[in-house]
Amino acid sequence: MDINLLFKIAAIGILVAVLNQVLAKAGREDQAMMTTLAGMVIVLSIVINEISDLFISVRTLFNI
Repeated sequence: MDINLLFKIAAIGILVAVLNQVLAKAGREDQAMMTTLAGMVIVLSIVINEISDLFISVRTLFNI
């Protein structure tokens, strides 16, 4: 895992937080919620890919 992954997740979080606030202030709470959910899905997909790579590395390390 490198530092770029953390920066990418942080950037997505900041972007989603700003969009959420802007949309909530504009009275579009439903779109703000969808933006938050989309951000969560994107971050979860990134994390799941990293966990998958970790499991593959452990399998190769122990020859399983």
